[in-house]
Amino acid sequence: MTNSPYFTLAPQGGNDAAAIENLLDLAFGTDRFEKSSYLLRQGAEPVRALSLVLRRGAVLCGTIRFWPVIVGERARALLLGPLGVHPDYQGHGGGQILMQAGLSKAHGLGHELVFLVGDMAYYNRAGFARVPAGQVTMAGKFEPERLLYTELAEGALEGVNGMMKKVHAKGQKE
Repeated sequence: MTNSPYFTLAPQGGNDAAAIENLLDLAFGTDRFEKSSYLLRQGAEPVRALSLVLRRGAVLCGTIRFWPVIVGERARALLLGPLGVHPDYQGHGGGQILMQAGLSKAHGLGHELVFLVGDMAYYNRAGFARVPAGQVTMAGKFEPERLLYTELAEGALEGVNGMMKKVHAKGQKE
């Protein structure tokens, strides 16, 4: 599927893992594994249907993944990230293409709430807002003002509060 004259959007393929890791190293550095959002991904599996890539010809130049999480005791949601575009291909709207396609697909699959840790100035273009102070927390070191959410169903954040936890591949929370 193509959403841009510049990029081709596609599901992540089985042979994309090494190229994705190289791209993320370039975009975010290898210290990214120390962030709270990465701790929620360790030992968990992304939602395969929401793992997308951007290509320019044969070159993998962008990636997005979504991970299942639980907030508090039972509120199910997704954690978006990482969203990365190779530095050589930034500035052409690739991040927004990936984000809009992923969110649309997540909505179509019945997901209602998405969180991420990121820059409000960038992500508010896709409808993200700051999580109200203290409503949702994460283990480890994170900047609460960078914890953002978007509702894919109206009112999805209402009543959601507590610690965000990962969902393991077998559906068990940590």
